[in-house]
Amino acid sequence: MPRLIALQHLEREGPGLFSKIAEERGMDLFIFRLDEKESLPKLEKGDLLLVLGGPMGVKDINNLNFPWLSGELDLIKDALKMKIGIIGVCLGAQLLAHAAGGGVEILLAESSFNPLPEVGWGDIFFKDEWENESRNFLTEDSFKVLHWHGDRILLPPSSELIASSHCCKEQFFKIGPSAFGLQFHVEIEDEMVSRWINEDSEFIKSALGENAELILRKQQKECGNKTLQSRLLFLRRLFDLIGF
Repeated sequence: MPRLIALQHLEREGPGLFSKIAEERGMDLFIFRLDEKESLPKLEKGDLLLVLGGPMGVKDINNLNFPWLSGELDLIKDALKMKIGIIGVCLGAQLLAHAAGGGVEILLAESSFNPLPEVGWGDIFFKDEWENESRNFLTEDSFKVLHWHGDRILLPPSSELIASSHCCKEQFFKIGPSAFGLQFHVEIEDEMVSRWINEDSEFIKSALGENAELILRKQQKECGNKTLQSRLLFLRRLFDLIGF
């Protein structure tokens, strides 16, 4: 059976809906908890590598608190050379771009140029050249997803930008034939978001103010279940494009 190899960096940021898609596609899911000092996997042709999110970033690659990041970056580089399918989510998207020669910088507000994380439910919009393909991803013109990041990705020359949000240009991109980066989150489930809100209070307040918890819980109630089918459709189409 084909394998979905998931690299997880934090207890609260698991594969979520990716598990459901893997089950639908008859894939064996293997989760490697790098934050718990599990060894990096050995990739094989026919694998799909899923690199999940986390609060650390490219700037932490040489941070002694995250000794596994440099080895993980090398693994992503190897996967690109082997043309193994890759899906990078949030941190995973940043590592993917960095592995291909891109970078990361702090996301700034357009008006003040001060740091301003993008947090909460909001739309992404497909680029014109992906308009026809986007109909396979979406049931509407735009696509509402959960944002939870304080950085923006500087895409490498080899990449192709697919979709952006109002606050951040680099939301969904492709590198080579089968590697995709998602700065946003489509994999989340209600209990995951509730835990993120509880455990990441200072970060969400930096984006949304003192009422951040109330704002996000209201948004999740309005958008979580309502967007479930569109998010599953998106993931199924993404797996199709990679060949799974």
